[in-house]
Amino acid sequence: MVNSVRASHILVDSQQEAYDIYNQVMNGANFAQIAMTRSKCPSGRKGGDLGWFGRGQMVKPFEDICFGYNPGDVAVCQTQFGWHVIYVVAQR
Repeated sequence: MVNSVRASHILVDSQQEAYDIYNQVMNGANFAQIAMTRSKCPSGRKGGDLGWFGRGQMVKPFEDICFGYNPGDVAVCQTQFGWHVIYVVAQR
C-alpha cells in the first residue's frame, strides 16, 4: 500500500489551459519548465514540486490521482483551487 507520494503540479484557471499543458507534456515538453512559467501556485517557482506528502494532506480529487496513479503518470483534475496538471513523481 502506498503511504506517501512525491508529486509536482501546475495550477491554472481553466480546463482548456490544463489540457493544453497536459498535451504539451505528453508530447515531450518539460513539466518543470512549464510549471515555472504558467503555474499560478507558489510551487511553480520550484518547477511545481510539492515534495513528499501522506494521505489526508491534499484535497480529495488531487489525492485520488496521486495515490491512484503510478509514478511517471500525468493527469488533470479540478479542485476548489482551479485546474491541476499533476505529475506523479514517486511513491513509497
